[in-house]
Amino acid sequence: MARIEPFKGIRPVKEHALEVAAPPYDVLNSQEARVLCEGKPYSFLHISKPEVDLPEDIDHYADEVYAKAKENLDKFLEEGILFVDDKKKFYLYKQIWGTHVQVGLVAGASCKDYQDDVIKKHEYTREDKERDRTRHIEATNANTEPVFLTYKYRDSIDAIFKKAMEAKPEYEFTKDDVQNIFYVIDDQKLIDGLIAEFAKIDYLYVADGHHRSASATNVKVKREKETKNYTGNEEFNFFLAVIFPHNQMKIMPYNRVVKDLNGMCKAEFFGRISEKFTYEETDLKAPVRNTEFCLYIDGKWYLLKAKEGSYNTADAVAALDVSILQTNLLDPLLGIKNPRTDKRIDFVGGIRGTAELERLVDSGKFVVAFSLYPTNIEQLFKVADAGTVMPPKSTWFEPKLKSGLVIHSLED
Repeated sequence: MARIEPFKGIRPVKEHALEVAAPPYDVLNSQEARVLCEGKPYSFLHISKPEVDLPEDIDHYADEVYAKAKENLDKFLEEGILFVDDKKKFYLYKQIWGTHVQVGLVAGASCKDYQDDVIKKHEYTREDKERDRTRHIEATNANTEPVFLTYKYRDSIDAIFKKAMEAKPEYEFTKDDVQNIFYVIDDQKLIDGLIAEFAKIDYLYVADGHHRSASATNVKVKREKETKNYTGNEEFNFFLAVIFPHNQMKIMPYNRVVKDLNGMCKAEFFGRISEKFTYEETDLKAPVRNTEFCLYIDGKWYLLKAKEGSYNTADAVAALDVSILQTNLLDPLLGIKNPRTDKRIDFVGGIRGTAELERLVDSGKFVVAFSLYPTNIEQLFKVADAGTVMPPKSTWFEPKLKSGLVIHSLED
């Protein structure tokens, strides 16, 4: 059973919600964040990427960076940009992006559930990124950005969501082509109903935010040891999450670009490709089904189809398109053994489109690009349920959740 808890949110006053709302910390580099913050003193990036307020040459992991995050959070509270809710509540976060609509519950998710694999994962975390977010949580004494969780759709939960959305939204604004609508749930009957319904769910799944959930759990483990008369109900036992039903997940491909052909000429490269794939020139720039790939080189697109028997259909990980490409082409042909660390490969989120792949190759910075068919949510469930992990950069979820609409304090 999944445990969720209401909490006293720290959030913007209505008139500043649009100004505060910002992209997640990990979709921007520091220079991009600096540019985005220009003339915006109350952008949440001042808290999530506080190096924007320090010299450009500062080490992003320096003590001063985390201290600045705390300083800026305190400043936002002191100046009345943020306030603390008077009692524990749930929240609903609705996003509309074109024709796509998703509605998620904002709640405290259980670190113990994360430890016990009630909250299932599908990616490894990197130690440096995990340590960074752990320090950020410790410095601010809060989960400042949400983990994106999903669950298998239930009519009973959807009915409560619809009831909660009969109220007037707390915030409603459009930013970056996404309409963001935020509701406060303070009706105790609805709160109790949501707690009861989520308790009937066997598993939650991390869609996006593995480092944030792991870091929150690191803090929980440390504080549990330090706390006398520990009960398991202290606020540090929970982390900020937005929990969406699986049938509302929008997953886009995570495409690849590679800097060279590993010493091969183009003819030799295509000769080697034919060992595991068929290929032909195409007008397509993105595949329309699983086990097919589009390759861009020298101004032309080619459609690659994985040959039958070239991959293990019974293995949840091996059958993923990202695995097929890695195992049958990137590793044996281009020599990319570890895409997590190899500097010759880069990854391009599907939101940037195939035009970005063409631009990168045409610029000469990369020689070849691959567009993939997106991983689907059922494949994610299958991998997580098997207790295995996907290759790096397997999924790109859109739309991204705006940061700053609510914070979960670790204060009791």
